[in-house]
Amino acid sequence: MAQFFPHSANAYARMSLVLAGVLAAALGLAGDRLQRSPYVTREGLRPEQPVPFSHQHHVAGLGLDCRYCHTAVENSSFAGIPPTKTCMNCHSQIWTNAQMLEPVRASFRDNKSLRWTRVHDLPDFVYFSHEIHINKGVGCKSCHGPVDEMPLMYQNASLQMEWCLECHRDTAKVLRPRSEGFNMQYKEPTRDNPVKFMGVDFFDQQSLGKKLQQEYKIRTKFELTSCEVCHR
Repeated sequence: MAQFFPHSANAYARMSLVLAGVLAAALGLAGDRLQRSPYVTREGLRPEQPVPFSHQHHVAGLGLDCRYCHTAVENSSFAGIPPTKTCMNCHSQIWTNAQMLEPVRASFRDNKSLRWTRVHDLPDFVYFSHEIHINKGVGCKSCHGPVDEMPLMYQNASLQMEWCLECHRDTAKVLRPRSEGFNMQYKEPTRDNPVKFMGVDFFDQQSLGKKLQQEYKIRTKFELTSCEVCHR
């Protein structure tokens, strides 16, 4: 009986399997890169807002404390978006005719809230509490980045689970004294720039972080990486 397939068919079959494997690996790598890209995570993107509010001007330029606008950050899971009245505390006196602030004046005049676009917007299946993080010694800058250098607010990190776990596995590297939580100029301790806590000078972040873990009763990395911490 004559052979149905030529001898070269074996080589073609092996080549097809290799190519299929290479294609599957390439698609997997591309999917992994896409999933971590700003297109998906929105890291670094500046969403359009009803008013071009500059944190750089208000925080670095005018010296406003984060809590002046985000009043609930220390005792609520949400930091809170300031009502228009907060803006008008100043802008009823200064820049009263600025065209770019007309949406603010209209909001106050018509008693209709401005529709701000959330920059750091976690999925509904993720639980995050500002209160817990602030009161455990995590500064605003650790998550939101150098806000005092942002003319327009952008998402500073990917906000993906691996980013959260990086801190939960080693909280000592991000902790600071509670009194420094809202200080955007805070520097980690060094030999030339120690940080004083409870009357003791600390010269490196790990030593300070370990002390803060004890003082603020931070849970262990095994507890902090448990699923129910963030998914409730």
